[in-house]
Amino acid sequence: MPSSDRIYLSPPSLSGHELELLDETLRSNWIAPLGPQVDAFESEFAETVRIGHATALSSGTAALHLALRLLGVGAGDVVLCPTLTFVATANAISYLGASPVFIDSDAATWNLDPVLLEEELAQRSRRGELPRAVITVDLYGQSADHEPILELCERYDVPVVEDAAEALGSTYKQRPVGAFGRFGVFSFNGNKIITTSGGGMLVSDNGEAIAEARSLAAQARDEAPHYEHSRLGYNYRLSNLLAAVGRAQLVTLEERVEARRKIFSRYKRLLSDLPGLEFMPEAAYGRSNRWLTCLTIDPARFGSNRETVRLALEELDIESRPLWKPMHRQPLYRESPRRGGAVAEGLFDHGLCLPSGSALSETDQDRVAEALRGCCRA
Repeated sequence: MPSSDRIYLSPPSLSGHELELLDETLRSNWIAPLGPQVDAFESEFAETVRIGHATALSSGTAALHLALRLLGVGAGDVVLCPTLTFVATANAISYLGASPVFIDSDAATWNLDPVLLEEELAQRSRRGELPRAVITVDLYGQSADHEPILELCERYDVPVVEDAAEALGSTYKQRPVGAFGRFGVFSFNGNKIITTSGGGMLVSDNGEAIAEARSLAAQARDEAPHYEHSRLGYNYRLSNLLAAVGRAQLVTLEERVEARRKIFSRYKRLLSDLPGLEFMPEAAYGRSNRWLTCLTIDPARFGSNRETVRLALEELDIESRPLWKPMHRQPLYRESPRRGGAVAEGLFDHGLCLPSGSALSETDQDRVAEALRGCCRA
C-alpha cells in the first residue's frame, strides 16, 4: 500500500526568513509589481553570481526570450542549443520566429558536446549560414564546458546565452555559473534550488542591455506622462512580494547546495553495490549543485528498465521522473535539424531523477533507496 506521506521530486523548502520579509513588504504597502524588494533582490543576486547587472522577471523562460531578443534574434534566424534540455530553451527561440538546431550531449558531462558544436559551426561557416546565437545549458546543475564553447563562438563571432536555470550555486573553474555568455538566465520555479513560486532572472555585465530588458519587461513604455508605446513589450516583471521570498531563500543558497550534494553522495553510498546503476558524473572543471540526483539504469545488468522502476516507485508514493526527453524526439520539434542525438537518446531511455529536495530526510531517502533496491532483478 502507498505511504500516506508522498515523497516529492524537488519540493519547495522554506528558509525561515520568508514571513519576516513578506511582513515587511506588506506593511510598507509595496505590493505592486515593482518596489524595494525587487531592487534588493536584483542587487544581491548579481553579487551572488559575480556579475554586473541583473533584472528580476516572471520566469526563466521570459529571461531566455528577452536575452535572444536583445541579441537581435528574429524570423529566419537559426539558434543552436542542446537537444537534452527542458522545452523552454527551444521555445524561446521559436517565440521570435527563429529555428532551433539541436546539438547532442557529451557522454562525459551530459551537456552540449563542444566537438559537435565545432563541426556544426564550421559547416555553417562554409555555407555562410552561421547561427545568430548559441544557447548552452547547465544541465541538472552541472555547468557546460564553457571555455572551449566560448572560444569557438568567439572565433565565429556568435554570441552565447547561458541557460543556468537549473544550476544556481554551481561553479565552473571556481566561478559561479551564469556569467559566461553575453547573458545568463536563471529560474526560480517551485522545484528549483531557490524559489519565488514562479520567477526568473536575466543577468549580464552589459548594463545598457539589462536596462533595455527592464524596459521591455514592463511593456516598453516610453517616457511620457501618459502611456506611450513605440516598441513591442511584455508583462515580464517579478512582483515585489515574490522578490521578498527570493531574497529570503537566496541567503541560504550555499546551505541548499551542500544539502543536495550530501543527498547525492548518500544515494551513491546506499546504492553503489547494485549492478547497472550509473550516477550522473561530475565534471572535473566545476562543482554541481546536484539540483536533482540523476542516474541511468542498464536493464540488462539491473534486471529492470527505467520505466519499470519509475512505476514501482510511484506505487509506493515516491515521485521520480525520466531525464529530459531530447528536443529532436519531441513532436513539436521532430522536424528540426540536429547534429548527433544518440547520446541524449540513451540518457533519456535509461535515465531517472530521484527525489532530491533540500529538506529530504534520511528516513525518506532510505525509503527511496530501499524501493529502488527492490526493483533490482539481477
